[in-house]
Amino acid sequence: MLSNRESVETKLQRIAEKARKEPSCQFTSLFHLMDKELLRGCFEGLRKDAASGIDRVTKEEYEKDLEANLTRLVERLHKMSYIPQPGSTKQRPLGIPALEDKLVQSGLVRILEAIYEGDFIEDSYGFRMLLICGLRGCS
Repeated sequence: MLSNRESVETKLQRIAEKARKEPSCQFTSLFHLMDKELLRGCFEGLRKDAASGIDRVTKEEYEKDLEANLTRLVERLHKMSYIPQPGSTKQRPLGIPALEDKLVQSGLVRILEAIYEGDFIEDSYGFRMLLICGLRGCS
């Protein structure tokens, strides 16, 4: 069992190492990694000048009460009551995700990259993008 005192990076490195050493290992419980520390790192990685999503919440606005916002987001995730914002009903929507959707997507990408990065060969950039875009809804 991983200690809660370990950093997110250390936990992800341990998972990556296990995935590399035991290719047949099936990870069944990784949800505990979706915590405030991981999501805070994802938040810090968001561009300040990025357009707000369909929720119209900017990074600056979310940051005003960041700790409480992240606490509520983690609570909803762990209670399984988090629901991504619906997309546009327009024929060709722009599709900019809500800020919290971006955080959750980014967190999932980091966790899945730790598991699957070892399976990719050096030149398989396209397959990495398929995995990431599949999570992020890229076109």
